[in-house]
Amino acid sequence: MTAGDKAIQILDGGMGRELKKIGAPFRQPEWSALALMQSPELVSDVHTHFLNAGATVITTNTYALVPFHIGEQTFNEQAFKLAETAAKLARDAVNAQQDKQEGNLSVAGCIPPAFGSYRPDLFDASRVSEILMPLIEAQAPYIDVWLIETASSIEEAEAVVSLIKTLSSRPIWLSFSLHNRASTDEPVTLRSGEPLEKIVPVLRDVERVLFNCSQPEEMESAITITRKLNPNIAIGAYANSFSERKRSHQANALLSELRDDVTPARYLDYVKSWIAAGASTVGGCCGIGPEHIKAISEFLETQTN
Repeated sequence: MTAGDKAIQILDGGMGRELKKIGAPFRQPEWSALALMQSPELVSDVHTHFLNAGATVITTNTYALVPFHIGEQTFNEQAFKLAETAAKLARDAVNAQQDKQEGNLSVAGCIPPAFGSYRPDLFDASRVSEILMPLIEAQAPYIDVWLIETASSIEEAEAVVSLIKTLSSRPIWLSFSLHNRASTDEPVTLRSGEPLEKIVPVLRDVERVLFNCSQPEEMESAITITRKLNPNIAIGAYANSFSERKRSHQANALLSELRDDVTPARYLDYVKSWIAAGASTVGGCCGIGPEHIKAISEFLETQTN
């Protein structure tokens, strides 16, 4: 799909909240991993919902397949097999949809934060390979690109990119999570507090840089700054709809409340501003459902006519 002369890829939305919405097994700390363990057919259903809404990139349901969410024992015993199942489900859903429509669809292999979302303070470089290697090796035969999600610090991003490069030749998309500012007068930073300008060196090793799991208001500034930092790299954004600006609980403890004002129409307004700022990949994170993706897809369809 295009907006003007620019080809736009549409990511899917938040897997966890859509699983909850359709009645899948869902609780903390397992989050979206629970349905993968108990009702994998419902994971397939969610992929199909997003494809039917117009998504052109489907993300594997591996975000919660880390000890932080499923515990050390379950991780050691089941992580590889669960990641393989997640990748197969995504690939099968894309293949089935590809038979029905024109245009290329692809599977993004999710590489999650190894030590929990928004927690750069918990990052342990010595365990990155131990935790992420099984997820990479299990998904590799089924995916088209790697999507490193919710990276909260430069150290984390560099370590994960380096690991993937040693194990796979697939393109790497790197997505950072941003600090939600109280005011636009504040500088744009990662969750670690590091200025966005610090990401420049790691961009040499990735095909695309994105921003995710932050409020939609943060994305336009991040895209604009990144475009100036590196005019040649592809940029994307996919926001969440969490109501709190700053999370006060662990990511595996409670369900965050969602905003009422991030309707499909309002989210589309944000997405239009991201595309105008230079984004060529757009989609949704936690709380953004097929209805939001459909609004994006229908808008982009009007731009091609």
